[in-house]
Amino acid sequence: MVADFLPSSAAAIRDVEAIALLQQLKRRVVTQSYKDIETAYVHTAAERSAAHTAAIVLLHGFDSSLLEFRRLFPRLATQHETWAIDLLGSGFTESINVTVNSQTIRQHLLSLIQTWIKRPVILVGASLGGAVAIDFALHCPDWVRALVIIDSVGFSGSFPVGKALPRPLIELGADWLHFRKQAALTAALTLPIFDSMLIDAIRCSLLHQEMAGWKEAIVSFTQSGSYGDLSDRIEQVQHPTLILWGKADDVLGIKDATRFKQVISESQLIWVEKAGHVPHLDQPEAIAAQLLRFVHKICAAGRK
Repeated sequence: MVADFLPSSAAAIRDVEAIALLQQLKRRVVTQSYKDIETAYVHTAAERSAAHTAAIVLLHGFDSSLLEFRRLFPRLATQHETWAIDLLGSGFTESINVTVNSQTIRQHLLSLIQTWIKRPVILVGASLGGAVAIDFALHCPDWVRALVIIDSVGFSGSFPVGKALPRPLIELGADWLHFRKQAALTAALTLPIFDSMLIDAIRCSLLHQEMAGWKEAIVSFTQSGSYGDLSDRIEQVQHPTLILWGKADDVLGIKDATRFKQVISESQLIWVEKAGHVPHLDQPEAIAAQLLRFVHKICAAGRK
């Protein structure tokens, strides 16, 4: 049984791991200055006890949802307390009449951690989620124990030119984001031999776009300039940082991985073989193993 706030098209998804995550999906209010925001999340309390045990918080990429962690989340959840959340203006979190920019995303995340988790966390950010994690660590360092960035936006992948674009053009861009996925789904369904994995992947990536307020949130975030001002501040990161990067990333390429390693003083870079821009989907076992090894090391250090 999936949540009643999800679009009806959720019933068409057949991927077992996606269904399992959707069945755990809940929404809960996060109070952010002027508004109570129904925020979508999944959570397991495995190993939740001592104050030194920092919870893992998974942050998804641009125009995505926590469903992108459908293969990674269960591999972490049995070993460590793990949260996957939908960022402000994204996924299945309420986004009607909400201003979406780096400041409001940060404040929303801070309110969530302060009121729900109530102790510093290990932030795991994929793609744009990596930029969110870095920005949060720089502004709210006392609420972060460590960072894990996966094929992260920061040096590239942002869209600062959005500030200068006329709104109608940005709206056309948002329409295109939806059209290309819908067209891909239509094409996949017309193939003589169905590729069920491909069809489910497209349906998972489309589901959040059917939520009320999705287009307006995309427009708001694009007009803000995204995280275009982050690159010059990355070297200020002082938290232990694990960099995981797909060797076949065809979205951001691979040069940025080395740049992150060079400028973040306490960082380690691990390449993920046979993985593209979303290694947590391509190689979830490998990502889980590296992430848990890093998390256990951070938590062990906290006990000393």
